[in-house]
Amino acid sequence: MEPLFMVLFAVIVGVIAYFAWQAEKRRREEFRIWASQNGWSYSHHRDKSIRMRYGFLDRLQVGHSRIGYNLLEGEWQGFRAAAFTFRYKTGSGKNESTHHFSVALIHIEEPFPELRIHPENVLSRFGQALGFDDIDFESLEFSKAFTVRSRDRKLAYDFCHTGMMEFLLRHRNTAMELEGNTLALFRTRHLSAVDLEPMLNHLTGIRGLMPEYLFRA
Repeated sequence: MEPLFMVLFAVIVGVIAYFAWQAEKRRREEFRIWASQNGWSYSHHRDKSIRMRYGFLDRLQVGHSRIGYNLLEGEWQGFRAAAFTFRYKTGSGKNESTHHFSVALIHIEEPFPELRIHPENVLSRFGQALGFDDIDFESLEFSKAFTVRSRDRKLAYDFCHTGMMEFLLRHRNTAMELEGNTLALFRTRHLSAVDLEPMLNHLTGIRGLMPEYLFRA
């Protein structure tokens, strides 16, 4: 029975790998078409330089064996922009796990201190209980929905004005980071071509709600 089980297991693994490869081929072709239609560049290669270029983003500092791929670069509504899938691993040996998430970002006009906003979850609530800083706002609904962290509390309050909070509450899955002149958005799945425009428009929507006086300081 054991040899039969091993053969069956190998067949199942092979079938899963085949369909995963076919899905990746379709993804690459969709990216190629999207890039061509929008005047962007596209590379499917695994690229360690992505981690080097954007490694200052906290979200890209997790785990080990970190690498980016399916990189698209171009211009979106007047901003230099990029998008890619990021892969990292946790654990080792039999306990090793591979994780993927998608990243879209735009480069805005001026640099800012780090500001992170992401949906409230069990881990962030646990961190708050241990004393990790989470900035609260007058809107109890917003404070319950999102974790906001920044060393520059004034920036956090200026950024999260009433209009921005209302916008984010309409998009409760928003996980974003602002650092330097990079405004980035993250989603916990492989990047796909259908995600590109919604993610990029979401970023420009956030930028459009940033008070203009922040850019005149």
